[in-house]
Amino acid sequence: MRLQKILGALLLVSFAGGVSAQQEDLSRVEVKSAPLGANLYLLTGSGGNIAALTGADGVLLVDDEFGVLAEKIRAALKALGAAQAPRFIVNTHYHFDHTDGNEAFVKMGALVIAQTQLRSRLAAGGTIGNAGSIAREVKPAPAAALPALTYEQELTLYLDGETVHVHHYPHAHTDGDSVVFFPLAKAVHMGDIFVRYGFPFIDINGGGNVRGMIEACEDVAHSVPPDTKIIPGHGEVATVADLREYTDMLKATTALVERALAAGKTLEQMKQAKLLGKYSERYAPPKAFVDTDAFTESLYNSLRMPRTRHGPVRRPR
Repeated sequence: MRLQKILGALLLVSFAGGVSAQQEDLSRVEVKSAPLGANLYLLTGSGGNIAALTGADGVLLVDDEFGVLAEKIRAALKALGAAQAPRFIVNTHYHFDHTDGNEAFVKMGALVIAQTQLRSRLAAGGTIGNAGSIAREVKPAPAAALPALTYEQELTLYLDGETVHVHHYPHAHTDGDSVVFFPLAKAVHMGDIFVRYGFPFIDINGGGNVRGMIEACEDVAHSVPPDTKIIPGHGEVATVADLREYTDMLKATTALVERALAAGKTLEQMKQAKLLGKYSERYAPPKAFVDTDAFTESLYNSLRMPRTRHGPVRRPR
C-alpha cells in the first residue's frame, strides 16, 4: 500500500535526517501525475503530495519530496509538457519528506519560497515531535536547501494564468505552515495541516498546536467554493466536505481532552480510560503513524500550552 510506504519514508527518512537507509527503495519509486484542472497537477511518489502548476511562465511546485526523486519528478513534469526545470518551489512546512528536494531543484535553477519560521526550522534542525512518544532528531538542512525568499503572512504569485495565494497559518501543524490556494483551478494544498492517513501528527516541538490546526481547517473550508479540491499533505485528494468532517473530529477529540483536563485527569488516566476510543477504528488503523495514545498526548500537550493568538487571517477568495 502506497500510504504505508509514505509513512515508512516519513519515519525512517524524514525523522532520521538522511536518505541513505531508503536509497534503494526510493530508487524504485514511480512518480505519478493526475490532473486537477487549469494547468494544475498532483504528483505522488514516496513523500508528501506535490502540486505542480505548469505553463508558459514556468513550473511552480508545492513541496518536492526527496532529493533522490528530483530527476523522476522532473521527468514526470516533462511528460506533462513542461520542458524546463521548476522555476518556483513553495514549501508548506519544514519536514524532510516535503523539503528534501529543495537542494536538487535549486541546483536546477529553482527559487524556494516559504514562511519565515520555516526557514529558521530548516536551518536549525532539532527534535521533531509531539512532546510525548513521537520524537525524532533531524539535522540542519544544507545552506543550498534553505528558502531564498520568505514571507510573513501572505504572498501572491501571478503565474501561468493563475493567481496563487500562499497563506500562513501559525501554530497549526508547525509554526511555519503555508497553505497554497489556486482559485482558478479550484484547488488548495494544505500540507500536513490536513492528512488522510488517520489522526494527524502535530509537531508541538516545532510550534504546532491543535487549536491552530482547527482554526486553519475552519478558515480554509470557509474561504473556498464548495467544489474545491483539497490536496492533503498525504493521501488522496479530498472534498471540502471531507475537510469539514476531519475538522469536526479535531474539535470533538479536543473537547474530550479539554473536559478531562478540567476534571483534573492526568494524561495516563486519559489513556487508560481510552478517552478517544470511539475514534480509534476510523483514525488509528493497525500500525498507524499516530496511534490513539499518541494523539491523546498531542491534544493534552497542545491544551496545556499557553493560548496563542492565531489570527487575524485574511481569507483568499
